[in-house]
Amino acid sequence: MLHIFLHVAVPLAVAFLFYRPRKAQAALIMIATMAVDLDHLMADPIYDPERCSIGFHPLHTSPAIIVYALVFALALLFAKRLEGSGLGSAMRLVHLGSLGLLIHMALDWGDCVV
Repeated sequence: MLHIFLHVAVPLAVAFLFYRPRKAQAALIMIATMAVDLDHLMADPIYDPERCSIGFHPLHTSPAIIVYALVFALALLFAKRLEGSGLGSAMRLVHLGSLGLLIHMALDWGDCVV
């Protein structure tokens, strides 16, 4: 239960600390990235409390995490450059989504090392 709570509490904290003008939108986007856990449905059994998600589920693998990190960095870079255009807000959404995925992976990895 603590793990699930952290998947909501950490994005909320990040939104309130770093995205104050749009904290509600930022929090909702980052929390929505919990949908990445739908890849657990492909596992047998679907839930195993002893299993480490990182490296096991397709969207929790190193290549996927590298993509999330690259998208985060590129979206952050381009959001600043495209601030005046309509693409700036789209890049902000991509940035927040990838940040949510990185937070999610970090929290899942924390369960693996404990």
